[in-house]
Amino acid sequence: MIKKILILLFLLLITAYLIVAVTAFNTKPADQVCKGMELIIKDSIDHGFISQKGILRLLNGKKLSPVGKKMGDINTRLLEEELSQHPLIENVECYRTPGCKIGIEVTQRLPILRVMANNGDNYYIDNKGKIMPIPNSSAHVAVVTGYVDRDFAVKELYTLGVFLQAHPLWDAQIEQINVTQAKELELVPRVGEHIIFLGKPGNYEEKFEKLKTFYEKGLNQVGWNKYSRISLEFNNQIICTKKEK
Repeated sequence: MIKKILILLFLLLITAYLIVAVTAFNTKPADQVCKGMELIIKDSIDHGFISQKGILRLLNGKKLSPVGKKMGDINTRLLEEELSQHPLIENVECYRTPGCKIGIEVTQRLPILRVMANNGDNYYIDNKGKIMPIPNSSAHVAVVTGYVDRDFAVKELYTLGVFLQAHPLWDAQIEQINVTQAKELELVPRVGEHIIFLGKPGNYEEKFEKLKTFYEKGLNQVGWNKYSRISLEFNNQIICTKKEK
């Protein structure tokens, strides 16, 4: 008798499971409701320009939050277009997840130089060579000062910024880039009480290789504060100006 009851209970459980499974399988994904968002902000450790709260606030402000809406009614392309208009966002990808959520991956714009020019301009140059507004948090990049307009910044200084980013030694060493009235470049290092004069923009590989050799074989021998100016302007030579005593 007990065995028959157990068999009957087992059959009832199997029947109930099949009913639930069939109901779930027959539910169209488009009719299911979005349960939330999975936000991924790339490079968020190094640069905190964009936050998850900021993304949520932006979507809520435009009444585009997908949460609670039917998955079939959510326009992921529209979400991408709206978020891409943010001045600190480079790229956005939106997609549906198997768990009835909307995935959003945000790529931030990455600054390589900050310009604080004599004419009052204050902005970043990003890694694509475009003008980038100043966010709430600062970035650890070299500061450009002096007589620099936006055209000179995105054409000439961008190349120098890319070079510094690609060479950790110089990225760490160069603190400031000053542009003279003659559009020549002076660098202020973090280590050493001297000015590095590059002259006209260009030939950075050659100029910085000379500087590296001079650091290793020259300043390491005579001291880092002996010279007030190190000129790399001319090919195959370095001109140094001693400090006045």
